[in-house]
Amino acid sequence: TQVLEESGGGSVQAGGSLRLTCAASGYTYRNYMGWFRQAPGKEREGVAAINTVSGNTYYGDSVKGRFTISQDNAKNTVYLQMNGLRPEDTGMYFCAADCPFGAYWSRVNTYKYWGQGTQVTVSS
Repeated sequence: TQVLEESGGGSVQAGGSLRLTCAASGYTYRNYMGWFRQAPGKEREGVAAINTVSGNTYYGDSVKGRFTISQDNAKNTVYLQMNGLRPEDTGMYFCAADCPFGAYWSRVNTYKYWGQGTQVTVSS
């Protein structure tokens, strides 16, 4: 059974930081893993992704320069370091896995597996 488990969400004030963790079990992914977020009433959007083979990273425009995605292959884990958080970063954050090379990393329907999500709330 392939499972993605997120952790690290919470409530912070604007300007603060959080680090999200996505632990993958049951399989080692050799393509893209990503982070998405969804605010109430809005569509799920791609935040960042990592090529788990090359280590190349990709970011949405709204988080470039503030968020960093990284991986620990030995632990089969992906992280999202979020600095300079803003109220508009508030939402449920999801880890996603098994997006094939050549697909758009930021599209929801290109990922096969999803975690349950972890809530991030940023207050002004």
